[in-house]
Amino acid sequence: MENDTVAIIGPQHSVMAHVISHIANEIQVPLLSFAATDPSLNSLQFPYFVRTTQSDLFQMAAVADIVSYYEWQAVIAIYPDDDHGRNGIAALGDKLADKRCKISYKAPLSPKLNRESITNSLVNVALMDSRVIILHLYADWGLENPPSLQGMDSIQGVLTLRMHTPDSELKRNFVSRWSNLTATRTDNDPFGLNAYGLYAYDTVSLLAHALHDAFLSQTENISFSNNPSLSEFHGGTLHLDALSIFDGGKVLLDSVLQVNISGVTGSIKFNSDGNLIHPAYEVINIIGKGMRIIGYWSNSSGLSVLPPEKLQTTQKPRGWVFSSHGRQLRVGVPILVSFREFVKRVGGSDIFHGYCIDIFNAAVELLPYALPYKFVPYGDGHSNPVKTDLLHMITTGEFDAVVGDITITTNRTKMVDFTQPYIESGLVVVAPVKKLNSSAWAFLRPFTPMMWGVTGQMTNLEAILENNLVTIVWFSFSTLVPSPRENVNSTLGRFVLNIWLFVVLVLTSSYTASLTSILTVEKLSSPIKGIESLMANNDPIGYQHGTFIDTYLTKSSTSKVQTCSLNSEEEYEKALKDGPQKGGVSAIVDMHANMELFLSTRCDFSIVGQEFTKMGWGFAFPRDSPLAIDMSIAILKLSENGELQKIHDKWLARKACMSEAAKEEVDRLPLKSFALSNMWLGYFLSLLYALLFYVIKMVRQYMRLPARSQSGSVQSFLSFVKEKEDDVHEEKEGEGQCRVRRR
Repeated sequence: MENDTVAIIGPQHSVMAHVISHIANEIQVPLLSFAATDPSLNSLQFPYFVRTTQSDLFQMAAVADIVSYYEWQAVIAIYPDDDHGRNGIAALGDKLADKRCKISYKAPLSPKLNRESITNSLVNVALMDSRVIILHLYADWGLENPPSLQGMDSIQGVLTLRMHTPDSELKRNFVSRWSNLTATRTDNDPFGLNAYGLYAYDTVSLLAHALHDAFLSQTENISFSNNPSLSEFHGGTLHLDALSIFDGGKVLLDSVLQVNISGVTGSIKFNSDGNLIHPAYEVINIIGKGMRIIGYWSNSSGLSVLPPEKLQTTQKPRGWVFSSHGRQLRVGVPILVSFREFVKRVGGSDIFHGYCIDIFNAAVELLPYALPYKFVPYGDGHSNPVKTDLLHMITTGEFDAVVGDITITTNRTKMVDFTQPYIESGLVVVAPVKKLNSSAWAFLRPFTPMMWGVTGQMTNLEAILENNLVTIVWFSFSTLVPSPRENVNSTLGRFVLNIWLFVVLVLTSSYTASLTSILTVEKLSSPIKGIESLMANNDPIGYQHGTFIDTYLTKSSTSKVQTCSLNSEEEYEKALKDGPQKGGVSAIVDMHANMELFLSTRCDFSIVGQEFTKMGWGFAFPRDSPLAIDMSIAILKLSENGELQKIHDKWLARKACMSEAAKEEVDRLPLKSFALSNMWLGYFLSLLYALLFYVIKMVRQYMRLPARSQSGSVQSFLSFVKEKEDDVHEEKEGEGQCRVRRR
């Protein structure tokens, strides 16, 4: 590697791959390993490491499924005490924990293997209760190939896993050529072919395709530069100072990860985590003098007696296939300026990440056929592209599909076919809000003025029955709050009071609950209550540039609507803070998913009113494209297996300070909230009946007195009523005195 290097193939062991990966990172050279299965070798720590074989993470998932199938609760793990062994067993522990199983005992072996250390470890294992032993070892630590008869007797009943490579014409031709090549060897050393040999062959083929089809077509000159951080190693035996940085390393790495071809091991394609798709293993049982395949495991179907590729062929044939001439599906992707959690372009490349991209990639992996595709950016990067124009490019043949935050609307379905929506997101209104703080007059806020007035009048009517205007105010208040009661003397007054006390119970409970909410819960208020009040204000309304919202607002309003096109979250925030007086907007109308991200860090604004449309986002394809149906089925599968929610939580889960503005009108209790229960109506009718009965009674008694009836004046009638009241009071007082004297 003292000479200029553009790529590394190997090494064959995970421990050495850890070392070489540090060098590959430093000089920015892709490292393709067909045998390093350690799951800790990942793109986060080693971005230039590319695993062209299956990770032990999937092998341990297969082991955990076997353990769970036999309903074993605990196992013993024997493994080499190095990176390969420790990391593999750590992955096994995680997978077993998902099945409610565990590793009861770990028996690490020294990498410098000897008979004594093996004997000591096996003695300790024999003392354990568990009889299930998992061996995670190197191939050269095992038996000879083929093993002797004595060796076969010692491993009867053992289960083992072998990487599964589906049968194909390409694989059969390669094995035939390999047999012819090795048949000419004159020595007797075995030179067989295993799964790692097949992956090694595909690794070379993968790198050749990446160099020829992608890298060399994008790069005119291959250049290298000095690495100043290695100059301090000048004069060492390793000559590290002679290593150069490969200037095109990142481009070649991206080209490798975007390769999608068929090899002798099957489909060669990487998922978003950098692993080969469709990992599968054969479950082999040692029985008699040989072995047999008793089942298969894949990450999509789990344990099965049929190979994964046959499980797929049981589905109905579609009667069509993509062209095998090497043309990839051209997928248009908008270059977003705002809300890049949905679609984010990596530098100036054709690589995209984000919520929409991850869902598309995951759905493609569930298709029962290979789908070669590449992302094509659309937009200038300074403003959000117009989504309708992007979809129109499908009709002209420039794009075969469109992926992004594309809302499904009626007009757009006339141009293209959409998949099943992968996220529901209607339109909402976002406006500035202010906090409502409690004040010294907060005790008046639970009831509206009308409510206070009706309550007071009802208590006064109750007091009239007692014919004592002096006690009206006192009676009104004492029936609402605990305090010494005024004596109720009349039968009618007591009848009405029973109903009134029930009304008071509801009133006081409602008042207490509302006042507690006002004093303890922070409220937000906005003059805008929803889309209706926003339209009525005739103030400027902000919306995201390039979306259908401008057309929607214009068509849904009977009057002229002022709209303002905005590009980014920063423009949203500035326009809302400025307001209409300073050239801003009074509110913004956008998709609910966008506003959740916007409000997650901006607590001065909030969603007001309710979501007023029901829409969704989908992937777009040409009209009558069978891909729209197959991708819809894949999206439904992602929803059913929980993967859709995991992707949502990965990109969109935020601790938002957003909450719907608490409206003061909702917290305050109006009269109609009580009228709905007919409570006031019942009380008013009973009070009216009692008053009417009382007046008739007094009039009849008054008319029986000739001297009083001749005058016929209201003054005379009121004097008569007052005398009757005094007589009742004197009788009550006399009865009280008698009782006192008896005691």
